[in-house]
Amino acid sequence: MTYKYDYLVIGSGIAGMSFALKVASPTTRVAILCKTTLEEANTFLAQGGVASVTDLEVDNFDKHIHDTMVAGDWLSDPKAVEKVVKGAPEQIRFLIEHGVNFDRKEGSEEFDLHREGGHSEFRILHHADNTGAEIQTSLIDEVRSNPDIDIFDHHYAVEIITQHHLGKVVTRRSPDITCYGAYVLDEATGSVDTFLARVTLMATGGCGSVYTTTTNPLVATGDGIAMVYRAKGTVQDMEFIQFHPTALYHPGDRPCFLITEAMRGYGAVLRDLDGNEFMQKYDPRLSLAPRDIVARAIDSEMKAHGTDHVYLDVTHKDPEQTRKHFPNIYEKCLSLGIDITKDYIPVAPAAHYLCGGIKVDLNGESSIKRLYAVGECSCTGLHGGNRLASNSLIEAVVYADAAARHASQYIGDYELRTDVPEWNDEGTAHPEEMVLITQSMKEVNQILSYYVGIVRSNLRLQRAWSRLDILNQETERLFKESKVSRQLCELRNMINIGYLIMRQAMARKESRGLHYSVDYPHPAPTGED
Repeated sequence: MTYKYDYLVIGSGIAGMSFALKVASPTTRVAILCKTTLEEANTFLAQGGVASVTDLEVDNFDKHIHDTMVAGDWLSDPKAVEKVVKGAPEQIRFLIEHGVNFDRKEGSEEFDLHREGGHSEFRILHHADNTGAEIQTSLIDEVRSNPDIDIFDHHYAVEIITQHHLGKVVTRRSPDITCYGAYVLDEATGSVDTFLARVTLMATGGCGSVYTTTTNPLVATGDGIAMVYRAKGTVQDMEFIQFHPTALYHPGDRPCFLITEAMRGYGAVLRDLDGNEFMQKYDPRLSLAPRDIVARAIDSEMKAHGTDHVYLDVTHKDPEQTRKHFPNIYEKCLSLGIDITKDYIPVAPAAHYLCGGIKVDLNGESSIKRLYAVGECSCTGLHGGNRLASNSLIEAVVYADAAARHASQYIGDYELRTDVPEWNDEGTAHPEEMVLITQSMKEVNQILSYYVGIVRSNLRLQRAWSRLDILNQETERLFKESKVSRQLCELRNMINIGYLIMRQAMARKESRGLHYSVDYPHPAPTGED
C-alpha cells in the first residue's frame, strides 16, 4: 500500500509531536509513525525537567550559555547553544499553551524552579518528578484531537527512500541525496508499505538499548540514526554517550528506574558502601558536578571497592518535602523496601543519553535534502562533549520549531515522487529461529557494555570491533534472506549504532567530555579553546 503525505514524522516523543502540531493545518496532511504507541518514548521517562531562563532577577541567558559550554567541555557549537537558550522561553509558553502544567510555588504564579548538576542557577521547570510524562500526555491529547494529523501505531520505519531506491548509485560524496519518504512495516499485517512525503522528519530518539543497563525504553535502538547513516547521511559525535550517574540499582530491571538529577540539586549526597562521601576526591562541585564527572567517579569507586553500586543519601532532608518533591521515586523505592526518607538509595550509572546523532544545521535539516532530524536522534551541536541536565527536552522543542518554520517555507516547492518502487521481498522467508536474533541482541549489549562504556581503551575498542564484525556479517546475511520483522531490523540498527560509536571513539585521540580513554588520559581543558 502507498500513502501520500505532506509531512511524514517518524517518532512520537516531544520532538515529533511538537513538530507535527506546528506544521499541521487544514491544507497540509501530517502522519506520525509510532514504533509502538504514542506513549512509549524517552520523553515519557524524563523526570527532572526543562531548562529555561525564567527568573530574570538572578538568572540570564549568558549564565545558561556558559553553563552549557562548560558542561559540553567547550565542544558545543556556540550558535546552537545561543539558539536553544534564547529560544527556550518562547517554547516553554508553547508547551504551557498545549496543556503542560509546570509546578508553581505554593500560592503563587511563579515557577517552582529546581537546580541540577552543572547549572549555576535554579532554572529547571518541572512537574513533580515526572515532567516527561506530563509533557508526553499533554502533547498526546493535543495530537489526537488534531484532525490534520494521522497517527499510525505499530508502524516501524525500515528504510528512508532516496535515489538509491530509484536505481541510482548513491555515495557519501553524492551532492544531492534527497529523501522521498520511507518504507514502513505495518506490524499488524506484516506488509512493508510505502509512505511518500514532501518532507520527512526523523524524531526516533536515542540508542540506550544498545547497552545492557539503560534508563531508556527498550524501543531506543537508534533506528533513525542507523537509517540515515545507511542512506549516506552525516552522523557525528557518536562517541559521546552520557551515562546517567544515578539509576536505581535493582538487578534485572531493564530499563533501569532513573533517580533524577534534581534529587542531588535538592541536597542528596553520594556515599560509598561504608557510608562515606567521596565526591570531594573528584570535583569541588561535589555531587552537583556535571554528569560525566559524577558517572566516572561512581565507576571508579565501584571498581576500587569491587561493588556493583554506591548510595545516594537524602535522609538528612525533611521527609515531608522529600515525598512532595519526589513522589514517584518515593513510591518506586518503597515498593522495593527502601524508604528514601530513612534509607540510602542504591544507585549505579546507566546509559542514558546520546549527545551525537544525525548532523543537522540551525534549521534542523540534515545533509540529506528534505530530511530533518530533531530530538535525541539529532546532533545540533548544543551538547558538545556532554549534555547539561534538562537541556534536551527544550532543545527538542526549539529545533522542532526551527524545522517547522524552515520546512513550511519550502514545502510548496517539493513534489511527491511517483516512480518509487514497492518494497521487494521476493525470495525471502520468515526466520526459522527467533532465538538467533534475541541472542545476537544480547551479544551486542554485552560488547558495548564491556568494551565501549564509561571508560574505554584502544584494546577494548578493537576487541569490540572484531566481535561486532562477526555479528554484522551474520545479521546482514539473515536480513537479505528473511521477511522483514521489527526485531531483525532493530538488531541490524543496533549493530550499525555500535559501529558508529566505536569508529568515532577510535577517531578521538583524547579524553574529552563523555569519552574517556585510558590511552589518552589527559585532563580535559577547563576553559574555552
